[in-house]
Amino acid sequence: MDFDKLIIVTNKQSQTEQPNYFLRNLKDNSTKAITAFADPQPGMRGIVKQKITYKRKDGVDLAADLYLPKNYDAKIDGPLPVMMWAYPREFKSAADAAQLRGSKYTFTRVGYGSIVFWATQGYAIMDNTEFPIVGEGDKQPNDNFVEQLTWSAEAAINKIAEMGVGDSSRVAVGGHSYGAFMTANLLAHTNLFKAGIARSGAYNRSLTPFGFQNEERTYWQAPEVYFAMSPFAFANKIKTPMLMIHGEADNNPGTFPIQSERLYNAIKGHGGTVRFVQLPFESHGYAARENILHMLWEQHQWLEKYVKKGGGMYVK
Repeated sequence: MDFDKLIIVTNKQSQTEQPNYFLRNLKDNSTKAITAFADPQPGMRGIVKQKITYKRKDGVDLAADLYLPKNYDAKIDGPLPVMMWAYPREFKSAADAAQLRGSKYTFTRVGYGSIVFWATQGYAIMDNTEFPIVGEGDKQPNDNFVEQLTWSAEAAINKIAEMGVGDSSRVAVGGHSYGAFMTANLLAHTNLFKAGIARSGAYNRSLTPFGFQNEERTYWQAPEVYFAMSPFAFANKIKTPMLMIHGEADNNPGTFPIQSERLYNAIKGHGGTVRFVQLPFESHGYAARENILHMLWEQHQWLEKYVKKGGGMYVK
């Protein structure tokens, strides 16, 4: 950069353009490319990304990144099976929760944990689906955590069904860490989903008694909140098929592997449909090629068996 000459380095990208760096002269608005990175994932091209917005029943504005398969036409191909991926966040005002985050103009590029892969497999993907937990005034966000999860899930499913691109009877939900915790709660308290994927989550809040996420009250100060938010306490109600994945060496203090081990045993003991996969030597995030490929395989098998089998398969 040269501030005296008004020359700066900028990054440019779009849905179809790989991010690259440019020298931009602010005096004459000219640009010169200084990188020419090739597309690292050409198999993802053609996927259509949209930023969709909608409201839930209490009036809070929500949003999600919607990805649709290449060459998909809703009028010809009909509604698709849906995979919804999310991570709940707490807010003290509905206005803050409703802020639009992210952009529909970014280049689609996925990491190992992304669910966007499945847009290439005939699914409609709702990524970064907003699940805000709002507590205004004297109320704390977690005082009605499960109800707010339900409102957000219902609104998201209704939106994608109204658009004609998603089959409301074939929707899966999933998440990592606090998103896995969300997933287990949704499967315990609703019948909205055909399947769930929960990775590296915490499910018994008595095992995190001095607070968790943005919950500052201890177990002894708000035992009813800890109980109501623990899907382990409602394991007998989890009948929707759930795939649980956890790193065998997870050292995150809120998500020790015992969380998944105990919930798996509880669901299995009550006759629920559940599969538990431990990834050797992995911590809270996953790194080994073998484990990541196995994780992707497990997720694909679960979605194909319990979600897509409920209707036709989109192939083009």
